[in-house]
Amino acid sequence: MGHLDIDAAQAEDAARRAAAALDARLRQASPLEILAAAAESHRGRVAVVSSFGAESVVLLHMASQVDRGFPVLFLDTGHMFPETLAYRDDLIARLGLTDVRTFHPDPVARLALDPQDALWADDTDACCALRKVEPLDRALSPFSAWINGRKRYQAETRTALRVVEFEDGRTKFNPLAALGPAEIEGWMRAHALPEHPLKKFGFLSVGCMPCTSRVAPGEDPRSGRWRGQAKTECGIHVSRKNTD
Repeated sequence: MGHLDIDAAQAEDAARRAAAALDARLRQASPLEILAAAAESHRGRVAVVSSFGAESVVLLHMASQVDRGFPVLFLDTGHMFPETLAYRDDLIARLGLTDVRTFHPDPVARLALDPQDALWADDTDACCALRKVEPLDRALSPFSAWINGRKRYQAETRTALRVVEFEDGRTKFNPLAALGPAEIEGWMRAHALPEHPLKKFGFLSVGCMPCTSRVAPGEDPRSGRWRGQAKTECGIHVSRKNTD
C-alpha cells in the first residue's frame, strides 16, 4: 500500500469514527437538531437527496427550516410519474428551496443499455443501477455527506436504521429514522403541507411508474415497490464496498 493509500485509509477511518460519534450523540435528538448537526459537521459539503415521493415533503420542510439553501438532489429516472414531477415543482415554490439539482441517467449509457426504455421489465437491478445508482454517485461527487428520509417503520429491512451511518466513503444522516406515521402526519397537518397527489389513491411509497403499485391495508408502506420480487431497495441505500 502506497503513502497516498495509507492517507486515504486513515482519512476514511477518521470519518467513520466521527460518524459513529455523531450517531451516539444524536440518537435521541430531534430531526431538526440532526439536520443542524449535519449542516455544521459537513459545512458546505452535505446535500439532501429527495425522491419528492409520498412523504418527502416532511424532510424537505424541515431542511428548509434549517437552511433553504441546502442542496437538494433529485434523480429523474425517465420513468417518473408526471404527478411526482409536478409535486417537485410545487414544493420547490412552496418551501422556497433555492438549490434543487435534477440528475438524469447518462445518455450514452442509457442508449447502450436501455435503448427501448424497457430494461425494467427484464432486469430491475440493472435498470436501477443505470437510472438511480450511477446518477446519484455522480450527483454526490462534490459532497462528503448526504441526508435522506428513510424511517424505521417503512419496512422490515429498515427497522435497525441508525441516525448517522458511514457508507461508501460518505456519512449518511437519517433524521427521520425514529418517526412513525403519526408523527409524519402530525407534522404535515401542523404545517399545512400538501401530500403527494398519488397518496390518496393508495400509493404509499412512490418510485418509478413501472415498478410502483398501490399498497393494500395492513401492508408495509414499501410493499408496492417491485411487487412480486425479492427486491426491496433500488440500490442507492445498499453499500457497494461493504464499508458500513
